[in-house]
Amino acid sequence: MRSQGIVLKGDMQLEIVTEDVPAPLGSQVLIRTHSVGLCGSDLSLYKGTYEGPRNYPLHFGHEWSGTVVQVGENATRFKVGDRVAAEAHKGCGVCRNCMLGRYNICENYGRLETGHRHYGFITPGAYAQYIAVSVKSVNRMPPTISFREGALIDTAGVVMHGLELSGVTPGGTVAVIGPGPIGLIAMRLARALGAARVIAVGRGARLQASRQSGADVLVNFEERDPVKAVREATGGRGVDEAVECSGAAGTFRQAVEMVRKGGRVALVGVPTDKVVEPLPYKYIVHNEIAIFGARANPNVSHKMIPMVASGQLKVADLITHTFPLDQFSAALDVFVNRRDGVIKVVIEPNGRL
Repeated sequence: MRSQGIVLKGDMQLEIVTEDVPAPLGSQVLIRTHSVGLCGSDLSLYKGTYEGPRNYPLHFGHEWSGTVVQVGENATRFKVGDRVAAEAHKGCGVCRNCMLGRYNICENYGRLETGHRHYGFITPGAYAQYIAVSVKSVNRMPPTISFREGALIDTAGVVMHGLELSGVTPGGTVAVIGPGPIGLIAMRLARALGAARVIAVGRGARLQASRQSGADVLVNFEERDPVKAVREATGGRGVDEAVECSGAAGTFRQAVEMVRKGGRVALVGVPTDKVVEPLPYKYIVHNEIAIFGARANPNVSHKMIPMVASGQLKVADLITHTFPLDQFSAALDVFVNRRDGVIKVVIEPNGRL
């Protein structure tokens, strides 16, 4: 059996290739991929700006859902026909961080001989009709979740991990900087976790979309100083938590200056190495501001799947565009240039179900 997939041959060099379908070995399952979310990290890989190890040709794509079509000899938890949502990280399982459940920051990152995998980054990803992955990187999902929604379980999990690190104050106020897919989900999850008010900071159509994600106050940073605007909206006190979802220059400091005394900052957006922030050191110390870096989505998929299945977290409306695999370049164009009110783009390698 053969499988078509998108391969990066080099920076900004895409090619559709046909290869043998990988065999699931040991504790792996073979997935027929149905929906794959296009992520900002994919764009950085495409452009060659991703800071991390990568080898060409690169099979990328890391936000996916699909159906189990074959199981390895030790993959006893799954059976053919299972509908699954995936995550990108699999730790080595034996380093200190993995033993503590922090496999997203595995100490053996990139050392494939230890068992570490990062699907779509240093090991083959999901912009293909089939992908073989460890059972540790997939979770069953019920038929009440569509495959398109399943592709956003990873996205939502990234937000949940950040909010679990920082916490959400019941009855409190949360500021979310960057109303892209991650930011819009952050607003919805903050509400679901008990926030009484949400302040969105951004611009353009995506800022306006924040209304549908539960934002009470919209701050256009092109028109107003975002820190002053957030302070004014909270009577000068500041928000309980600020969630930075853009990774843009200057927003880390803004997030710090938005929170109240004893407030908390979650850094969910991914900046480039060139973004180096000058921070108000004394303000952080004297006001006991807690700052949490958050990477990926460890140990949260089992929470996100029931939330989406029950309707407690809605994600389907965030998917504005879908494309088949052979229109990947067009999908990139819509995503990069923010055409037609795009929020989330999903690729369907095996066609629309």
